[in-house]
Amino acid sequence: MTADMLSQEISLLLPEILLAGGAMVLLMLGVFMEGERATRLVYTLSILALIGAALLALFGTGGEGTAFGGAFVFDPLAKFSKVAIALVAALTLTLALPYLDKEKLLKIEYPILAILAATGMGMMVSANDLISMYMGIELQSLALYVLAAFNRDSLRASEAGLKYFVLGALSSGLLLYGASLVYGFTGATGFEEIAQAVAAGPTVGLTFGLVFVICGLAFKVSAAPFHMWTPDVYEGAPTPVTAFFATAPKFAAIVLLARILVEPFGGMMDQWRDVVWMIAALSMGVGAFGALTQTNIKRLLAYSSISNMGYALVAIASGSQTGLWALLVFMSLYMVGVVGAFGAVLSMRTKEGMVENISDLAGLAQRNPGLGWSITALMFSIGGLPFMVGFFGKFFVIYSAVQADLIILSVLAVLFSVVSAAYYLRVVKVMWFDSSDIEFVPSAMSIYWVTRMAGLATVLLLPVLGWLVYRAFSVGLATF
Repeated sequence: MTADMLSQEISLLLPEILLAGGAMVLLMLGVFMEGERATRLVYTLSILALIGAALLALFGTGGEGTAFGGAFVFDPLAKFSKVAIALVAALTLTLALPYLDKEKLLKIEYPILAILAATGMGMMVSANDLISMYMGIELQSLALYVLAAFNRDSLRASEAGLKYFVLGALSSGLLLYGASLVYGFTGATGFEEIAQAVAAGPTVGLTFGLVFVICGLAFKVSAAPFHMWTPDVYEGAPTPVTAFFATAPKFAAIVLLARILVEPFGGMMDQWRDVVWMIAALSMGVGAFGALTQTNIKRLLAYSSISNMGYALVAIASGSQTGLWALLVFMSLYMVGVVGAFGAVLSMRTKEGMVENISDLAGLAQRNPGLGWSITALMFSIGGLPFMVGFFGKFFVIYSAVQADLIILSVLAVLFSVVSAAYYLRVVKVMWFDSSDIEFVPSAMSIYWVTRMAGLATVLLLPVLGWLVYRAFSVGLATF
């Protein structure tokens, strides 16, 4: 390999190199500098590193291509995903700083672990080989295991971290077993070579391997029936950690799953579509009905995420370019809503400390109309109620499924969306029509602005999405 070729390949990994190198530098900075001022500097530089990684992915890689023998790919899908992951990780770090300060958890390890997790996510969305795929997943997962139990003095947080670690190890075992079967029946780990073997004729063993891989990745996106960790981890982990869990890792894992199914295993669509179909339907149902009885808003958002990952899987089940496009739109809009929703949860602080029950929101709209309107818009958007931006995300997903003749799945998606509207409307009803003596203290400026801007985005993006709907009916999504 010549120096020019090596330089070209390394340029494709610049976002990950920046994040990994930045994490090491910030770790040394935090170790050798003492005091709260140094800790705040590490947090600030971590946010800037994530923004820098997003800019490098967007402008600084020097083109598209593959690196390291095809194990790593940088294409439009990877570019979009890395920008989205880095920006949403920066937003969740912005939300975390005032919370961790109030809870006496302001330590340098938190932003460094978040950066390392984002590095693993970048590797996941660029994986073009089973080995690089697993390296990215484990780099992300190991950092997330620690973050889930970051508050060591909290029994709930320790329990959440333990549950996530044990079940995460199980999912990694499923994934590795599936990958070993795929390698055993194809003789290759690269996605291109696997695609050639699939084109030559899939075998029963290869189908079993693919099913295990799907199950392992379904855990990462908290799709049913691999969702059992989600409500407990969402409730037990510190709220900024939960906000991080609910956004960037989900995006990375769902994009990786889409890449694996469409690229190396695109020739086996008839075999894997039924599996994804069932997981999608089960996820939408479990999320919709599971949230109806929740009283804790973090657990409600956990079941909401299970349901919304079902909609993302509907887009993947379509197995088309339109479905992939719809997946990216849906996940982007979903992350905007979820970041804002967790900003609202972080605003639920009284003089005695944080509160998390839905009933604690009673009368909020009268006491704080700005926050009340923001939460209303965010709940409507996440729930996909007409005509908020989340509605258009679900519209594109169902549109792609109808194009692929998945009529029954499309009908189920609509029906479960109607069911899920009940618990989003319940939150809004409690805010606007119930009364309470609970008074929230003013939130930090970073939380205030993230929540308000996310709520505002659910309105400002409407003209753009309306234009996309027009394009969908006039020329088709896959053509632009």
